[in-house]
Amino acid sequence: MSIKGTTKKTLIKKHRTHDKDTGSPQVQIAILTKEITLLTKHLQEHAKDFSARRGLLGKVARRRTLLNYLRMNDADVYQQVLESNKLKR
Repeated sequence: MSIKGTTKKTLIKKHRTHDKDTGSPQVQIAILTKEITLLTKHLQEHAKDFSARRGLLGKVARRRTLLNYLRMNDADVYQQVLESNKLKR
């Protein structure tokens, strides 16, 4: 389950660090967070969709890895990302 192009573009514009930024950890975390919310809603309706559940677990692990990277390298940006994506830590 992926997000549509327009949604992805707005997320990139909101979280990018410069004009051509599409791959910074901030952008990746924002995109993963949106995909995780969509997959969570999907799994609430389709509880036996085990391939979607496995995909969700992979996305959560990837986001956790990126958050750990940010926490170790730039604590200020880490806090901003947590607040902008409404994540708990």
